[in-house]
Amino acid sequence: MKSEKEEGAFTGGRRKPWIRPTGLDAVLKRWCADKQLWPSFVLDEVTPARAGAYAPLPEDVAPQVREALRRRGIEQLFAHQAEAFRLARAGQSLVIATPTASGKSLCYNLPLMDRFAREPQARALYLFPTKALSRDQEESLRVFMREAGLEHGAITFDGDTPADARRAARERSGVLLTNPDMLHTGILPHHANWARLFSNLRYVVIDELHTYRGVFGSHLANVLRRLQRVARFHGSSPVFILASATIGNPKAHAERMLGREVALVSESGAPSGERRVMVYNPPVVNAELGVRASYLKSAVRLVADLVRAEVSTLLFGQSRNSVEMMLKYLRDRFVEEKMDPALIQGYRGGYLPGTRRATEAAMRAGEVRCVVATNALELGIDIGSLDAVVCAGYPGSVAALMQRFGRAGRRGAGSLALLVTNSAPLDQYLASDPRYLTGAPVEHARIDPDNVEILVQHLKCAAFELPFEEGDAFGDVSSESTLDALGFLAQHEVVHPSSGMDGRRVFHWSSDAYPANHVSLRSVGWDNVVIIELGTDRTLAEMDFRSAHTMLHEQAIYQHEAEQYQVERFDYENHKAYVRKVAPDYFTDAMTYVRVNVIQEDQGAPMGSELQAGMGEVSVIEKVVGYKKIKFHTHENVGYGDVTLPEMQMHTTALWLTVPESVVRAMEVPRPAVIDALRGLANALRTVACVGLMIDPRDLGKTLGSKDDADGPPRKDGGVGFDPTIFLYDNIPGGVGLAARLFDQREELLRRARRVLESCTCADGCPACIGPAAGSGPGSAPVDAHPRKRLGLELLSVLGVGALQ
Repeated sequence: MKSEKEEGAFTGGRRKPWIRPTGLDAVLKRWCADKQLWPSFVLDEVTPARAGAYAPLPEDVAPQVREALRRRGIEQLFAHQAEAFRLARAGQSLVIATPTASGKSLCYNLPLMDRFAREPQARALYLFPTKALSRDQEESLRVFMREAGLEHGAITFDGDTPADARRAARERSGVLLTNPDMLHTGILPHHANWARLFSNLRYVVIDELHTYRGVFGSHLANVLRRLQRVARFHGSSPVFILASATIGNPKAHAERMLGREVALVSESGAPSGERRVMVYNPPVVNAELGVRASYLKSAVRLVADLVRAEVSTLLFGQSRNSVEMMLKYLRDRFVEEKMDPALIQGYRGGYLPGTRRATEAAMRAGEVRCVVATNALELGIDIGSLDAVVCAGYPGSVAALMQRFGRAGRRGAGSLALLVTNSAPLDQYLASDPRYLTGAPVEHARIDPDNVEILVQHLKCAAFELPFEEGDAFGDVSSESTLDALGFLAQHEVVHPSSGMDGRRVFHWSSDAYPANHVSLRSVGWDNVVIIELGTDRTLAEMDFRSAHTMLHEQAIYQHEAEQYQVERFDYENHKAYVRKVAPDYFTDAMTYVRVNVIQEDQGAPMGSELQAGMGEVSVIEKVVGYKKIKFHTHENVGYGDVTLPEMQMHTTALWLTVPESVVRAMEVPRPAVIDALRGLANALRTVACVGLMIDPRDLGKTLGSKDDADGPPRKDGGVGFDPTIFLYDNIPGGVGLAARLFDQREELLRRARRVLESCTCADGCPACIGPAAGSGPGSAPVDAHPRKRLGLELLSVLGVGALQ
């Protein structure tokens, strides 16, 4: 038995410096014994350890490669590694879909090394979604090749690669590691300079396949069509090896990506340690409004317990701001407790490459006990052995959650996987049924490479790279469809048709523009915003242009490595933000206004006698209108400020549900209360849509507005107001088909939303269902007079929406 003093060393009384129980088990015992803390754990399950399935090293592995493996202590392979080697040696393209930390790297490195040993001229191309992952794999691959006595070399080719290294990459490197953006703009348009690579290309490796979905994945599929076309021109036909974390449709996704058949390797032979899976739902602090304790502060408290007990921990935040806040709160705690704050480091997009490399190395060396990170560390970067992963907020999909949880126990030991839920509807939906996380089917990755807007952009790039002959197909796009698209480009004088030797038309690029520079794979502006410190002119970090609107407006508090900087000037035209170091007691949170305008209705259908559903193209206009000042630790609102930045506009697709103004007027409550209830129904609809479609909530936007132009002429019936319309839109330019699927499921969607409201135990609206009424607070009259939840249910009844049977 532990003494009372020892029990108080964690979450109870003050920590006694001479008593420091260590290890994961000690922390878990104290959590269980804490009567205030333990009731908030809504899930506590143990995933048992799994034994490995092994296979002998294949006899036909080249001797020097076999010897290099033996020196690493690898006398046998996992079963899935042996199967991947067999398929790749036979020239079969394949996708490996096994859990995190199952040794996928060896699945593609082994056939590559074996080919290099037999064919000194062979080349390979590795594609990774991030620069960090490319650098991580480059180092491990170089070491492996040196141990095998291979002189092919490996080099990363990205925006950070200096000019002399770029020359070496073209002329001498056996393995070129890059990302889709660089392949798209820096390699394929200049393929003649890369003739040595393309003429000897034997393997193309695409890692982290599950990250290529939506618009980014659709763009990559077209880049791969161009890659295969260029490789054929240079006389090679490479084998493609794709690696993915667990997704619901790995084979179909890989085949859609490549436009060809692939084999599937999905049965992992890797052993795994026991994993304790837990969900912590912070306690309710305001029963009237259903508001819970801060999930960020709850996560910080639990992680502080782990770090004090010397448990190596990775803490995931949902955004840059949440990461910086948790990093600050943890370091503040450690300073108070006379512990070294350097034990805790931050890691996110925007940090400069050197900062990220130093954190990765320190984590591997055991010099850092906790890293607070965004999804930049969700991928397979090697940061050594971890005992615990804590996610502050549900990342939006079971696949992403399992990917993060897989970072712990990477060496086969026992581990902790902990989700701390926030007050958002989706998190609370999962907190009410936490076993959904361990038993739900994993989401599918979806792409649409034949999206006309995307396809035409890449057809232009392909025509720039090589002329098209009449009858040529573009990947798995038929020759007839390709010819139609080329005819469209010819009409716009982008390509020029001429007669070839055999009488067939040949389409040559005829524009002055360099097309790849104008096509962004990730559908955001090319130029990041550079953040510069005034006084020192030091470049602190960089940020994508879209996020800069909410985080780098003038007077914003920009947080970087737990320090605060105030934005003094935002040079919008030149994409530079100038900041000055400050020590405020608050941070800023931008307020945005979203307006949706219907451009074209593709489908429409009445739902009952009143409700009208539609689906089609829309314009989404987003504008940052101001910001709030939020006090650190207490999270009180202590002030506001204005922001004057241009609007951001995006064309996408949406589902809309229009409620006639006559229904609004017929309700026996004031119009603002009805509009507020409809806004709450939009929250509930978005929640059930995300769960039903198994998508990340960030992929689906929602707003309440007018289907017609609200600023246009008065209503024909002489009344005031407009027909309020709930919009659910693809939050990605061009859309990826979510709106069409929602339109098909519109009736079930409404019934599920009704069931969420009816099954919620709150008295009258909370963040888990419809949300509290706008402007509500303790003792405010509107909440009592016009209950939001009851009004929402009444509206659904009037619109003819019954509960699911």
